[in-house]
This record gives sequence, C-alpha cells and structure tokens, in this order.
Amino acid sequence: MSSVAGRAALVTGAGSGIGAAIAAALVRAGARVCLVGRRAEALEATLATLPAGSAVACPGDVSIESDVARMVECAAGLGGDRLHILVNNAGVPINGTIETASIEEWRRALDVNLTGPMLVTRSALPAMRAAGGAAVINVSSVAALVGNPGITPYSVSKAALLALTRQCAIDFGGDGIRVNAVCPGWVRTELSELQMDMLAARRGGDREEAFRAVSAHQPIRRVADPSEVADAVVFLASDAAAYISGTVLPIDGGSSAVGPLGEMLGG
Repeated sequence: MSSVAGRAALVTGAGSGIGAAIAAALVRAGARVCLVGRRAEALEATLATLPAGSAVACPGDVSIESDVARMVECAAGLGGDRLHILVNNAGVPINGTIETASIEEWRRALDVNLTGPMLVTRSALPAMRAAGGAAVINVSSVAALVGNPGITPYSVSKAALLALTRQCAIDFGGDGIRVNAVCPGWVRTELSELQMDMLAARRGGDREEAFRAVSAHQPIRRVADPSEVADAVVFLASDAAAYISGTVLPIDGGSSAVGPLGEMLGG
C-alpha cells in the first residue's frame, strides 16, 4: 500500500472505532492524515497513538457547512492545498421504524450519514482536482444491503449513501476522482460492545456470547476487528485500486450472502 505514501488524507469520525483504525492504517502506509470528529478529546486520544507529525486533529461536525470548509482546508494544507484521500466515515446509529423514530431523529440520521458525506465531498472537490485525482471512500453499512428490524433511519441513510457513491463516481471520474464504498457488518468497537451488553442483558449471557450469537449464521463466524475494515479502505485509497470506482465492497464476514434458508438451517 506504499502508493499512498506522502499523500494528504481526511478521515471523518476518526475519534474512535473504525475511523481511528482507518487513520492509523493510512499513517502506517505513509499518508498524512487530518482527523475529524465532533469530540475534540476523542480526536486527541487518537492523535496520541500516532507518530508525531503524521496527523493533525480538526474537531467539527460534518453536517455544518462552516465546519466542513474548515476541516477540508486543514486536510488540504497537509498536501500543499491538495487532497488525495477522503474517507467519509462519520455516522450516527439511529434506531426505530418510520412510526417510532421522531422526525428529529430521522433528520439527524440523514444530516450526518448522507448530507455530511455530500458536503465534505463537495467542499473537497477543488483540492482533489488540484491533486490530479483522488480516492473517496464512503463507509456505509451492511444494513444498506439487507433489511433489519427497527433501524430504519440508519439503514435508509446508509443505503442512500451507496447511491451517492455511484453518482459521484460517474460525475467526477473525468477529474480522476474515484469514489467507492465499503459496507462493514459487525465490527468490535466501543459502540458494538455497548450494543452487545444490551443484547446480553435482554437475552442472558455475556458480551462475548452476544457477539457469537450475532455472527453465528454468517460464513466467517466472528465479528471483524476495526483493522480489517481499515485495510480494505487503504487498498481502495491506493494505486492498487486505480481501476476501481463506483463499487460497493461488503466487509461483513459473508453475512449479506446468507439468505433466509441458510439462516433457518443454521448457516
């Protein structure tokens, strides 16, 4: 992945979990990274794990245009007013159906999970064109590919992000800008551990039993480590993926390949 060495990158949602792992993987591959997130203290914690001078932190909300302009300027500054890699990872997990979720929750899901990546990508276009081309990776979810009960605002916003990915790949491919998406399944993060604790409280058992339960029917019978998502993102950002654009890569242990019959038979 050395083809990202020396390149400037912007990673949103970099304060924890998948975003922090992506930032670390890009730094290991030689990129300079602007860490973006709403929580300054979380960004500083991520920054403290990285080699000195390899990254900067820029707190901000991807749904606020003035914040977006500031974070893109910060990231492009790492590359001489050029931006080579953009990872739209920031997201909010909002549950409910169209009946139970409030309109405020619905709008928040769309603002962060869909409008946020649009705003950041749009703001970054001049710096990506100045770089002579760039790679954009949108972090969606396996929930965008298969239905799950009770997560309608989240799954709809993440599915729309896949359409945005394809449209941007078409609209800006002539500028040398590649746009792809990844769809992680269950990944071991602070958030998923909290969700497993809640599941264990309802069903009995402990966190590890809950993780085993949610991955029992997928071909690779375990949850992912954040580094496994990060490695795929670095690949898509690199020259090794120079002819890949407009595509969606599930990183879900094969769960999106399992149909109802497979689940009924226990995989």
